[in-house]
Amino acid sequence: MKVFIIGIGLIGGSFAIDIKAAFNEAKIYGIDKNEEHLDKAISLGLIDEKANFSALENADVVITSIPVDVTVKLLPEILDTIHDDCLVFDVGSTKKKLCNSVSDHPKRRNYLAAHPIAGTEFSGPQAAIANLYRGKTNIICEVEKTAFKLQERGMEIFTRLGMRIRYMDPASHDKHIAYVSHLSHISSFMLGKTVIEKEKNERDIFDMAGSGFASTVRLAKSSPEMWAPIFKHNKENVVETLTEYIANLTQFKELMEEDNFVEIYKEMEDTNHIRTILKGIS
Repeated sequence: MKVFIIGIGLIGGSFAIDIKAAFNEAKIYGIDKNEEHLDKAISLGLIDEKANFSALENADVVITSIPVDVTVKLLPEILDTIHDDCLVFDVGSTKKKLCNSVSDHPKRRNYLAAHPIAGTEFSGPQAAIANLYRGKTNIICEVEKTAFKLQERGMEIFTRLGMRIRYMDPASHDKHIAYVSHLSHISSFMLGKTVIEKEKNERDIFDMAGSGFASTVRLAKSSPEMWAPIFKHNKENVVETLTEYIANLTQFKELMEEDNFVEIYKEMEDTNHIRTILKGIS
């Protein structure tokens, strides 16, 4: 199985590690605009060989793990190049524009729209880790538009890597992910911005920041190169979630100003239900 991974960073590199472990016959080829990333991926053993786009005609599987705005532009070209029995799937955090970009492509049947809900705040090939996807949810959109035998190939990869599969239409995916992923990243970025602007002494930040601050601001270390295009692609849903989030923050501020700590206690107590949700739904 010849697997070509476009974008050898955290996500693509982690796919490389796990596919090589799960499929003894797999050979991994890497494509990346950053030559240093490819050299690092070779030295780390993530990929077997460097490749270019013309070589995609030999691929059995193509994984695109690059920013969503670049994927939208390249996906039709990738489908133009591959042979009829090749599976192409992406890992983008938005799905509607990607699916629309190839809706009328002659090889739409070769494309599987996927979004593994996995990652860390780190980037680059050195950030790749084994078993990143084990136990994680992989959202599949418009599965009915992918050829059945290629669906099977994709599902075999996802199953061997330990993913849970959930099916969703692209519009619903983008709306839900704005709440549970995109909003949390914005919140983290803006918390980090607020602290940097107000706490001019970096030593004070380092010495006084507890584990709560560190965990809350962790996502602010994420790559702007990846996240700015995500916000652009999902602008409508992100703005909606921000409007609701800002309304809740404003209400909390007003309760503080009114010394209404009984209501603040109730707000926090009600929100504690998130613990039950995150334990898992049977």
